[in-house]
Amino acid sequence: GRYVASVEYRLAPEAPFPEGLEDCYAAALELHRHPEMLGIAFQSITLIGDSAGGNLAAAVSLLARDRGEFSIEQQILIYPATYHDHSPQSPFPSVRENGTGFLLTSQRVEEFMKLYSGSDPHKQKSPYFAPLLASDFTHQPRSLVITAEYDPLRDEGEAYAAALAGAGCKVVTRRMSDALHGYFSLPLRFAKVRQTYVWINDFLDGALCDETQK
Repeated sequence: GRYVASVEYRLAPEAPFPEGLEDCYAAALELHRHPEMLGIAFQSITLIGDSAGGNLAAAVSLLARDRGEFSIEQQILIYPATYHDHSPQSPFPSVRENGTGFLLTSQRVEEFMKLYSGSDPHKQKSPYFAPLLASDFTHQPRSLVITAEYDPLRDEGEAYAAALAGAGCKVVTRRMSDALHGYFSLPLRFAKVRQTYVWINDFLDGALCDETQK
């Protein structure tokens, strides 16, 4: 029962950070300025993304607060990439525990990050590149963060949820057990996909309490 606006943002490596992020920001800003295009109230707009899209959604929320042009009411981050280091020296155990032998490896994540940052590796230290590097997590949207048990990005997603909660933001965290990164792209006949839709719909309907649950 919701409209979905899918943003055709520019992609790396041809368009490295922050070009794709700026495209997403511009689209979100336009929707908030002109919600009548979809016949909705701007308060009902929810940012949502999975994996790299979760990274972009989180970064747009941070940018919106820092630029002061509009505010995001809600965001849904599905196994988001929130950190910049996926080497064996990563502070997150899931990078090592789940970094090999699965569909998404930590090495592939490292390669994606290099493509996204382009020729300037210092970009990876920006909080808009890696939202978990932000120094301030206050005034962020009510958030639903969903992670997958056997995902190298699991711990950084949950760390981001914890950082938001620690700053006083309302956060609901769910970890999908026995699931891999990317599982949400499977057909609806899979039980884990259907359960994820239940979590999303409950969150959008305001039924989920503000809590952390794994």
